[in-house]
Amino acid sequence: MSQEHMDQAETLRSLSDRLAPGAEGHPAGKAARVISVTSGKGGVGKTAVTSNLAVALARMGKKVLIIDADLGLANIDVVFGLTPQYNLNHFFGAEKTLTEVMVDGPEGIKILPAGSGVQSITHLSSEQKMRFLEELDGLGDEFDFVLIDTEAGISENVTYFNVAAQDILVVTTPEPTAITDAYVLMKLLSLQYHEKQFNLVVNSVKDSDEALDVYKKLTIVSDRYLDISIDYLGCIPWDKKMRESVRRQTSILQLYPNIKVSASFETLACNITKTPQATQPKGTIQFFWRKLLSF
Repeated sequence: MSQEHMDQAETLRSLSDRLAPGAEGHPAGKAARVISVTSGKGGVGKTAVTSNLAVALARMGKKVLIIDADLGLANIDVVFGLTPQYNLNHFFGAEKTLTEVMVDGPEGIKILPAGSGVQSITHLSSEQKMRFLEELDGLGDEFDFVLIDTEAGISENVTYFNVAAQDILVVTTPEPTAITDAYVLMKLLSLQYHEKQFNLVVNSVKDSDEALDVYKKLTIVSDRYLDISIDYLGCIPWDKKMRESVRRQTSILQLYPNIKVSASFETLACNITKTPQATQPKGTIQFFWRKLLSF
């Protein structure tokens, strides 16, 4: 690691200590949990997982914010059948505040929608970053969970959001290309960004045995070549009703609350809430914003 990167890491650690609940200048209280929902390959149902997980968490009484981090190719608002008047383009253009950009989703969920042509987070000006930071800081105490729907692949935006988040939830399917791409993403985040902990959900499976087989394949190769830990958080069975929910722009939990696939999202939400929250510096939402924007 270069001296510059070491200095940056030390600065971030110091900043984290000052922002931790109970630290001077920061009131004690439960911090929002920031989870990136990501995938190495497109078409694995990442946005569907994000939206249905948000609904399941909201039904458990959790306050949820979704950030559509697929900058330039917005999806979350489409999945929920929303037509936002404004998006992050309007914020970065200094036309609207984040509160004015934020829209209401189902079950009390809040959404920060992306929009066509939104800049890369890495290419924002210092003034834009500062304004973004200041307004996001004001939202930190309002939510229990912040779900970040990243782009697919391994672009700069994808890696930055994953490194900044407290928890990384990797979505894959049993398809060999999807498994390979999920491994490549975790390998990149491990070797270049020193991420060691990942969570896995396997989508579109025929049964739990197929999902566990995917998990075993990933753990075998990662144990051999990478110094990482992968926690299996569950699977989502394939169901043609999922396609119907996408066409009708409504979550499957709202359309068919009593079917197996809906129960699987509820189980996933329960597993996430039961997973111990990390006590490392990545833990607070304020640190997330600062880490993201200080790259």
